[in-house]
Amino acid sequence: MDAPAASDRAGPSLESFGYKQELKRSLKLRDLVGYGLAMISPIAPIAVFGYVFNASAGMVPLTYALGLTAMLFTALSYITMARAFPIAGSVYTYASRSMGQYAGFIAGWAIMLDYFLIPSLMYLLSAIALVSVIPGVPMWVWLAVLLVGNGAANLLGVNNTTRISIYMLFFQLLFLAMFMVIAIFGVANGTAGAEVSAAPLYKPEGVELGVLFGALSIAALSFLGFDAISTLSEEAEGGGRAVGKATMIVLVVAALLFVGQTYVMSLFLLGQTSLPVGDATDQASYNIGGALGGTWLKVLVSLAGGAFACIPSALTAQAATSRLLFGMARDGKLPRFLAHINESRRIPDRAVLLVSGITIVLMWFFAERIGTLVSLINFGALTGFMFVHLSVISHFTVKQRDGRWGRHLLMPIIGLAFIGYVLWNMESFALVAGLCWVSLGLTVLVAGKMFGTVNRMPASETRV
Repeated sequence: MDAPAASDRAGPSLESFGYKQELKRSLKLRDLVGYGLAMISPIAPIAVFGYVFNASAGMVPLTYALGLTAMLFTALSYITMARAFPIAGSVYTYASRSMGQYAGFIAGWAIMLDYFLIPSLMYLLSAIALVSVIPGVPMWVWLAVLLVGNGAANLLGVNNTTRISIYMLFFQLLFLAMFMVIAIFGVANGTAGAEVSAAPLYKPEGVELGVLFGALSIAALSFLGFDAISTLSEEAEGGGRAVGKATMIVLVVAALLFVGQTYVMSLFLLGQTSLPVGDATDQASYNIGGALGGTWLKVLVSLAGGAFACIPSALTAQAATSRLLFGMARDGKLPRFLAHINESRRIPDRAVLLVSGITIVLMWFFAERIGTLVSLINFGALTGFMFVHLSVISHFTVKQRDGRWGRHLLMPIIGLAFIGYVLWNMESFALVAGLCWVSLGLTVLVAGKMFGTVNRMPASETRV
């Protein structure tokens, strides 16, 4: 018997959905894993450690371990949908093809919340890190420099974005290895009262699911990125199957790194369940670095864990947001002027400039509300994750009735329960604001349907 063709092993072909293979299919599994780890950032918890510490009553590593459990179910649903629909578009595509274009619109609308807010968060976290290194320079100066620098880079093009991300990934891994060695020696020597303890992992008197899931609504930010691999389905050798493998590898590796580094950092805060609001919380990780190695290590932790981890994320987030605006404008969902392409650099220059302008306003508004900003970003992402679980149930259990109740009904339901509980325990302001954003999306959808501005998907795009 002949061996199955590569396309068969990869799942349905792109042509079977009415599309032509226009993107270059050249990404190997190692490329997908590298891309995913660069997006998720192995040292992501450093920038938000203080906020998660306060929200979890000091049980940060337990929060991240719980996050892995919750995200594993979401990853399984992503893998399932990526194999069924190996098409770029991720959550929007999955919801559109399994539940219809209106569900797809709301799923995409929820994800758009992330796209608008993530650049602002990355700039604020970077500025906080830089202020801790050079306190004489006002925070707004750093924000202006970062915004102008990344804005200019986006206007010049993003051909080297992936290469820069991989370089930054190697730097982060080297830094993390060095920091962990120094921290372990610090624990062995009892620096700052540190000692080996199970307290960061489990406190019998302080373990409340509501508290942990509330903290997870903040810690979930560190996990965002593993799901982005699904957008590369059309460029991956092996299609949806390769994307599925890479998704699981990235999630597990990142989670283990998160639990390990936050456990070691928590050992230097034994006996505490919260930190004072302000610099003590904002710069918690950097202050631990200072206690371990003095000024030089505090500076390095600040630059590596804050600025160098966040600046590339802000760069790619702004690029992604401008492309989202361009795509919606090109399809008539937003003002047409945003679909303008610069002739020489072939970029959506007006969309890039608009994103920069919106980011300025958002940075000003959320400068003193970073915890809320994190929760609001997570609201959009977690809502999108819920749509992925619903897509699995709708496509396989309701439409196809394939009988695989465990994989296509029970697992997504458990994933929905996890994500729903995290959302329920989210900060009230972020929850209300997120629901208002979804309500606005529903209003836009209804208005578009009434006035005929929401176009139906072509027949080739609705085929399942």
